[in-house]
Amino acid sequence: MTTLVPSDGSTALLRSATRHSGARCAGLALTALASTGANLLLPTVLGRALDLLLSGAADATRWVLWCAALVLLLAVLDAFDTVLDGTTTARTTAWLRGRLTGHVLAVGPRAVVRFGSGDLVARIVGIAAQAGTAPATFATLVAGLVGPVGAVVALGLISPWLAAVFLGGAPVLALSLRVLARDSSASVARYQQLQGRMAGALSEAIGGHRTIAAAGTADRTVARILRPLPELSREGHRMWRVQGRAAAQAVAVAPLLQVGVLAVAGFLLTRQHLTVGELLAASRYAVLAAGIGVLVGQLSGLVRARAAALRLGEVLDEPATPYGERRLPPGQGRLELRGVTARRGGRTVLDGVDLVVPAGTTLAVVGRSGSGKSLLAAVAGRLTDPDEGEVRLDGVPLRELDRGELRGAIAYAFERPALLGESVEDTIAFGVPRPARARVREAALAARADSFVRRLPDGYATPVADAPLSGGEAQRLGLARAFARDSRVIVLDDALSSLDTITEHHITEALLRPDEGRTRLLVAHRASTASRADTVVWLDEGKVRAVGPHTELRQLAGYREVFGARPDSGVRARSGSGGG
Repeated sequence: MTTLVPSDGSTALLRSATRHSGARCAGLALTALASTGANLLLPTVLGRALDLLLSGAADATRWVLWCAALVLLLAVLDAFDTVLDGTTTARTTAWLRGRLTGHVLAVGPRAVVRFGSGDLVARIVGIAAQAGTAPATFATLVAGLVGPVGAVVALGLISPWLAAVFLGGAPVLALSLRVLARDSSASVARYQQLQGRMAGALSEAIGGHRTIAAAGTADRTVARILRPLPELSREGHRMWRVQGRAAAQAVAVAPLLQVGVLAVAGFLLTRQHLTVGELLAASRYAVLAAGIGVLVGQLSGLVRARAAALRLGEVLDEPATPYGERRLPPGQGRLELRGVTARRGGRTVLDGVDLVVPAGTTLAVVGRSGSGKSLLAAVAGRLTDPDEGEVRLDGVPLRELDRGELRGAIAYAFERPALLGESVEDTIAFGVPRPARARVREAALAARADSFVRRLPDGYATPVADAPLSGGEAQRLGLARAFARDSRVIVLDDALSSLDTITEHHITEALLRPDEGRTRLLVAHRASTASRADTVVWLDEGKVRAVGPHTELRQLAGYREVFGARPDSGVRARSGSGGG
């Protein structure tokens, strides 16, 4: 197996995390070092006290008190170590989660496309917690290494023979730690990857729980989510076998080294080269020196934390969406797509799309499922960037616009809007800058949401979590949020699909008023919606098949088939009838 090589992102991440908790890490390291120093001093003090007690010296009591003081100090330091370890890990984990969440939001929808929502949640929640242990583990590991090294030095001070006996077997312990770090790295990485895959499947199932219940496929869905479990179990067992083997080697070798040190110390005692107190001290130092085996657990934790940091580093290596500094000139929302090509999963979804939406007009985008309608809507407002070509708003490429300028100029409404915010009013006003309360009410009226909002227990102040909303009502809140923005362009990505015919008619009438003063791009699945647009663009397999008014395009049999009309329905198909 190969060891993990940290990426630049993960290495920088761990360094930044350590600097963020630098004071606590330093305190933890100093506490651990002080504890190690006290542990190294205690055997010498114990030995000295024993020798004085055996000889009946008058100052033996003072040395016994020193022993008691050291034991009390070790207890206090242990308490400090526990508190500092926990708070350092918690602080680092919180910082990592904030850093990762902020970066995911800076990357935008591309992060979800690359990693999947479930895997991202697993990394932000679980993997970040594992990576968060790294600074504290490293601080205590460094201090932990000082203990065995100091104990060997102390054995050498008592007698060089004692240090020589221990050093004869020390390479075996060091080799077991090296093998542990090498062999467990790949297993830990694979284990975390499988966890991410299961989290992604679980997230997908939760999002589609109604479909699963309606289809009666709950058992099969559970089986699909848990499919990686046997492999996860194998990787977990492999990790524990590696750690267990290293621990077993340490446990097997350490007692032999201790016995060897005691045997030599006993021989030196019989030759009167050591005192009884020095024999006691040597026995304690032999235990401390062999304590390198205890480092197996700490080293395993550091390997897991490093592997977790690599998983986080993959996300951080995804570049954030760059924005320019340009402002928009005066204009009313002329939208241009020039040679736009976009690929997803190795497939060209949009292929050389050229479109112009004159300011203040409405463009309906129609096409069969998979023709690229939603991707075109995303590209039009720079929720994603095309692989080739560019999009311009009032003559300015979207890539060159300031972020606030861009988001203020283009508003969105989606088929399944995310209802963010504490209250219903917050949901409608969600965004920067926040619209005035009067504007929120006006937008709710235009979206036909005001009537049902006022029937809620606390009206607009009702918490969203307590508001029993249907799919159509949630969609109307999303529309109200888009209407409340003072934007030049509004993009509706199938945002009318859950509305009844009458409500859709009223909303469309409000949206398409001649005095509305902004450009509208609608992803339409109904002929009634397309018929109200100024222009319709018909997408077919990612290419523009035709552009023109609905009344002209409906003469084409293929266009009518987009709305489900029979090929022989001819021009008799009526707008709004569902046949186009």
